[in-house]
Amino acid sequence: MPQIQLLDGKKISFTKSINGFDITKKISKSLEKSALIMEVNGQLKDLSFEIKSDSEVKIITNKDKVGLEVIRHDAAHIMAMSVQELFPGTQVTIGPVIENGFYYDFARKEPFTNDDLKKIEKKMEEIIDRDVKTRREVWERSKAIDHFKNIGENYKAEIIESIPTNEELSIYHHGETWHDLCRGPHLVSSGKIGKAFKLTKVSGAYWRGDSKNEMLQRIYGTCWSSKKELDDYLNRLAEAEKRDHRKLGKEMNLYHFREESPGSVFWHEKGWNLFQKLIEYMRLKQRNAGYREINTPELLDKNLWEKSGHWEKFGEMMFTSETPDEKIFAVKPMNCPGCVQVFNQGLKSYRDLPLKLSEFGKVHRYEPSGALHGLLRVRAFTQDDAHIFCTEDQITEECIEVTKLILEIYKDLGFKKVFLKYSDRPKKRVGDDSVWDKSEKALLATIKKTKLEFEINKGEGAFYGPKIEFVLRDAIGRDWQCGTLQVDLNLPGRLGATYIDKDGQKKTPVMLHRALFGSLERFIGIIIENYAGKLPFWLSPTQLVVLPISEEHNKYAKKIFEEAFKEGINCEVDLRNQKINYKIREHSLAKVPMLFICGDKEIKEKKVTIRKLGSEKQEKISYKKAVDKIKSLNKIPI
Repeated sequence: MPQIQLLDGKKISFTKSINGFDITKKISKSLEKSALIMEVNGQLKDLSFEIKSDSEVKIITNKDKVGLEVIRHDAAHIMAMSVQELFPGTQVTIGPVIENGFYYDFARKEPFTNDDLKKIEKKMEEIIDRDVKTRREVWERSKAIDHFKNIGENYKAEIIESIPTNEELSIYHHGETWHDLCRGPHLVSSGKIGKAFKLTKVSGAYWRGDSKNEMLQRIYGTCWSSKKELDDYLNRLAEAEKRDHRKLGKEMNLYHFREESPGSVFWHEKGWNLFQKLIEYMRLKQRNAGYREINTPELLDKNLWEKSGHWEKFGEMMFTSETPDEKIFAVKPMNCPGCVQVFNQGLKSYRDLPLKLSEFGKVHRYEPSGALHGLLRVRAFTQDDAHIFCTEDQITEECIEVTKLILEIYKDLGFKKVFLKYSDRPKKRVGDDSVWDKSEKALLATIKKTKLEFEINKGEGAFYGPKIEFVLRDAIGRDWQCGTLQVDLNLPGRLGATYIDKDGQKKTPVMLHRALFGSLERFIGIIIENYAGKLPFWLSPTQLVVLPISEEHNKYAKKIFEEAFKEGINCEVDLRNQKINYKIREHSLAKVPMLFICGDKEIKEKKVTIRKLGSEKQEKISYKKAVDKIKSLNKIPI
């Protein structure tokens, strides 16, 4: 006789084994209608799952995050079902849930078109209207392999062959004939999906993500609990397209990429100006917070990476070179080991701790060509790293100080909504569990003291320690993971870092890994999109352009330009023989925040006409007041 304990603590007793349908009927008609799946003793199950013993049960609806994920998973299956009904002979491979939606990879000779997507959507709606039932079966391995091979689903048979022999193989049927290999859980029927979905695009994808394998076609879709949520998301997508940093970076003449060095940025003068502005800002913030800036080599001997543990973990992502004397060097994928070598120079005392060493270190990591995406996913990038060497007693205090600094910086740059993700020990890691216990305890204590919203990512920590990820929300509601903070009681010991304690004994320091922007390249991409290119005045790569209306006004325009330049304004004077409206449009497209226009009236009155980006209003004031005005705007927020 199972006793079921619900989320609110209420207990319900039954006289025989039961399933989710029985439980929802017992609770309420509204829950019976809205239930999607259930969680039984921490594991997600179909509502049809039989419960035979006392259990804790949570009924999942579309109001739960996991409920929406299940809806999206079912939508992926119904999309695959629709594709195979419309295009017989198409093979299915994998179809997971992703952020905001789902995708499915297909093997088909003919490319899918936008018209095909519309047909697939229509077929999905038909299947949802039919409300086809879902049924789960467990198959024996050899039966499953033979079955999928016999029906021409060779990719699916290959997936089954790669699944560990001790794992159960579940097959989900949607309707009478269509079925797929899947762990589940799934909805009871297709009608539960609803119609708040849309197929968004088609792209290429290598089988198993390996460029040596055949190319498949990936259809992406988005799916939501309501039509309003879908419309809001599609509006955000449209707005995101307008803000795409790749498009704006070209219009603003900031940077470009080339095939000769994929994933590496070719910074133009204006882009490099923006890059250096951020570094200047960060240097001031870090200096005030007690950091000491260092710089370490980009090329280090393989032996150091083996000692640190990075070779085992990141070896496949490293760029390496063998010298004529047969030594192997790696271009650093991160700055940590080099920083420890700086700490190791000279004897350190407990009085020297905490010691905060910062570095704007250029790192290189191999990313597959298909994963590269403008500034957001590159192979060469600059980390605003710092490593804080401290005692165990100082961990919590230092973590809180880092958190304060990160939140202050995000606020300065216009990001007010920030939440945290806490990641604990991964399966593949270095160090004793007792050391991990200390690290995790200290970091959790820090999170609780910040009183910020946070979520836990089980097993997603770094291989040397737990971490906090700082996630900021931009102007159109997108979330970006930027800063990180990691507590490391492993790497310093592996690389021989020590200090002399109060009792005169050598001890190993704790090392806090900290990045505020994370990658400067990526952060620049984020702020360009957040501001739609209209950056704060102090950060704008070109802050002012002086525009003479015609050639006879050039001398006056150059004089104003020189006055502004002397005051440290990033400015230009546009002396091209072009019409004034053409110049205004061009510099507005390049997102220059301020234009000074000079003509006969301005020269006579010793004034300029000010035109601000995004405003049709113009203001005419004396050029000296105008220069003073922009000078007051050009202050780094420290």
